[in-house]
Amino acid sequence: MPSTDKTAAKAGPFSPFAHRAFALLWTAALISNIGTWMHEVGAGWLMTELSPSPAVVTLVQAATSLPIFLFALFAGTLADRLDKRHMLIVINLLLFVVIAVLAVLVRAELVTPTVLLLFTLVIGTCAAFMAPAWQAVVPMLVPRSKLRPAIGLNSMGINVSRAIGPALAGILIASVGLAAPFALNAVSHLVIIVALLLWRPEVPAVSKRNHLPILQDMATGLRHVRHNKPMLQTLIRAFAFFISASAFWAMMPLVARGADDAGSSLYGFLVATVGVGAVLGALGLPYLQGRLDANRVVQLGTAMTAAALLAFAFSTATAVIIPGAFLGGVAWILVLTSVNVSAQMALPDWIRARGLAVNLMVFFGSMSAGSLIWGQIASRLSISAALFLAAVGLLIGLLATRRVELGTSDDLDLAPANAWPEAPPLAEGDRDDSPAVVMIQFQIAPEDRAAFVKAAYKLSAERYRNGATRWELIHDVTDPTIWFEIFFLPSWAEHLQQHARTTNADAQLHTELHAFDRRPEGPSVNHYIAAA
Repeated sequence: MPSTDKTAAKAGPFSPFAHRAFALLWTAALISNIGTWMHEVGAGWLMTELSPSPAVVTLVQAATSLPIFLFALFAGTLADRLDKRHMLIVINLLLFVVIAVLAVLVRAELVTPTVLLLFTLVIGTCAAFMAPAWQAVVPMLVPRSKLRPAIGLNSMGINVSRAIGPALAGILIASVGLAAPFALNAVSHLVIIVALLLWRPEVPAVSKRNHLPILQDMATGLRHVRHNKPMLQTLIRAFAFFISASAFWAMMPLVARGADDAGSSLYGFLVATVGVGAVLGALGLPYLQGRLDANRVVQLGTAMTAAALLAFAFSTATAVIIPGAFLGGVAWILVLTSVNVSAQMALPDWIRARGLAVNLMVFFGSMSAGSLIWGQIASRLSISAALFLAAVGLLIGLLATRRVELGTSDDLDLAPANAWPEAPPLAEGDRDDSPAVVMIQFQIAPEDRAAFVKAAYKLSAERYRNGATRWELIHDVTDPTIWFEIFFLPSWAEHLQQHARTTNADAQLHTELHAFDRRPEGPSVNHYIAAA
């Protein structure tokens, strides 16, 4: 691999299966995802029967994606606070009940476009609360050296299910009826529940700490992502791709309906072909990663997705559409896995679920917005025009983000440093929810001023990532050798948690800055708190 993380590079693509917990949950997720893809095909095809309007059909994907955009950060904050295993069990139990009711309504032919969209919104909301917790569980199943292949296997599992589920759905819809995919999806969530009950984490699923107010925790998550450069670059690249690539999924039911051999079986076969392409892409990804860095892999995947959209746009022949679906599947796994690996590697454990939630917000927000945009364009112009413009949008996004690099966190040690001394106790009458200020005094030689200021501003991002709401660097007018680094926190409790959040990479920045102080004892630190 081009990564400098040599330990990760030595981990084989299937090495995570040596860990029983990973193998158990991966298998359960595969079965559940088969049910999910059957459900997706059933819902998409049912909506084409209830209302063939492109604007309405694309609302199904928008209704699936929008709740994740809206609730993922709140869900990620909960996942960082609660026992992830228990949280996942409860959500999957709720999903079983909701989808089982939908299956009954479909069987009784009581579903209208509005009813289908409402159920899709509820299911999407449950998925929004499950996704950050599920992704954050992965580092608990394998060591960091195997995190890359574990993420790749998860992506491959999703696409193996994509290859199986849609094909089964097409057969079941034609032979049994539209209710069958929904019923089997409900049962698949019971499989997840059983696997979670069998799993016994070796480490606590949630840290034992006094939680901050949930809105404050959410704001901390957003600040961390804003000032985590590798994570921010990942999100920019993700948005540039998915806002246009969403047309590939949103328009596929309409492409199948307008094809020469139109029918639900063709739609299921198309989605299955995408899955086959994605599986083969996942198997070939380690080979590509050994020759191309993450940026080149994403560029290749973007160009391939544009080619697939053009195949859909300019032909209704099955002989053209099916290879286009296969090409799109290969491209999808290349980009999605590269983005997900970059996001996971950029985040320390304490903020992982919230950071991944923001990643999901960008992904699903882009998919939702893109689905609505391309659906409206298709309604006003044509399906072919929407697909062509989406392909152009992919190429524009590729050019616009060519200088935004993925994988820049590979060299960072994000393990907890535990390097800060214990904070002083509060005086009687002070409250830990009161705003706090930390002031660090330095004595800097005049010749070191420029280098010190540069190092201080580099450190400022770490202060914001770990909880500060404001940061200042000032010096004494009467004695220019005296400098103060000042950062503000929303509460004293937030500052106490800063001590545990500092990573080894952060500690290195502190060491570099403190080395500029001329005094033998080094910088002096003072803490201040607002009156209760």
